[in-house]
Amino acid sequence: MHDLQHEQDELTARRSFLRDALRVAVAFGVPHETVLAALAASMLAHADDHSSAPMERRTIPSTKEPLPVVGCGTWRTFDVGGDAAGLDRLADVLRVLFAAGGSVLDSSPMYGSSEAVAGTLLTRLHAHDKAFVATKVWTEGREAGIAQMEESMRRFQQPRIDLMQVHNLLDWRTQLATLRDWKARGRIRHIGITHYTSSAFAEVEAVMRSEKPDFVQIDYSADDRAAEARILPLAADLGIAVIVNQPFGGGGLLARMSHTTLPPWAADIGCTSWAQVLLKFVLANPSVTVVIPGTGRPDYMAENARAGLGEYPDPAIRQQIVMAVGAAG
Repeated sequence: MHDLQHEQDELTARRSFLRDALRVAVAFGVPHETVLAALAASMLAHADDHSSAPMERRTIPSTKEPLPVVGCGTWRTFDVGGDAAGLDRLADVLRVLFAAGGSVLDSSPMYGSSEAVAGTLLTRLHAHDKAFVATKVWTEGREAGIAQMEESMRRFQQPRIDLMQVHNLLDWRTQLATLRDWKARGRIRHIGITHYTSSAFAEVEAVMRSEKPDFVQIDYSADDRAAEARILPLAADLGIAVIVNQPFGGGGLLARMSHTTLPPWAADIGCTSWAQVLLKFVLANPSVTVVIPGTGRPDYMAENARAGLGEYPDPAIRQQIVMAVGAAG
């Protein structure tokens, strides 16, 4: 077993190095992308036994396209408008995501300026071809849905969206009809549905059965495991890819866990933080295709990406995670 304290000390040293390196980059004009690429490589190579391994990819059942298992959500974190410092920081988040082998970038028109910020940054970084762009339609009526999706494409600054989802199942019959038409015309590549709460899972299940979308996006975490009962098994049975939002749970789960000592078994699955443990808990379920933790910090993005490397917790360790989460309150 690895010396966990030694690994945590090394991770702290890497973070300190990052801060110093970025200050040097600013002072001497070194491109941020050079520094951030080095950061991602350094943090992703942290576990010696996985130093050369790429991020795992899982197949989208309907198209057989491989998708990296860790992406990035944009709720709140990308809603920075025209703030220059915020844009620079988020550009670094995307650089780290792509350098780590990730691609999924999920947004919504209800996330303030997040779509426009993401599109601006993808253009700035010449990275539209690196991103798997997922966004949503969240309105009632056919014409309103079309107008909203046209605006999302304008904000993302690209003529085609990889995944368009009906957000929270709002007017899903109307919107799915438009999505199927747009998919047939090549304007979107995949169709999905979403909901953020388990109280809606009965309706989600019904739509999955009747419509068989390419994707379903749901909440699932170590402190919210309702999806394990029916949604995740059904997705596997129907061949529907699963995006997991809120992998860090609700009510400040990650903040609570940060005050709990990381147990020795965390090193056995290559984890040096509770964030990685919680992400690996989600990814240990084979029905999950990709997890999209939101972050506005490049160092957190690098840490999150490492959850896509190495071993996942077996049933015994998953139970240990559930117990630790329960004990944290």
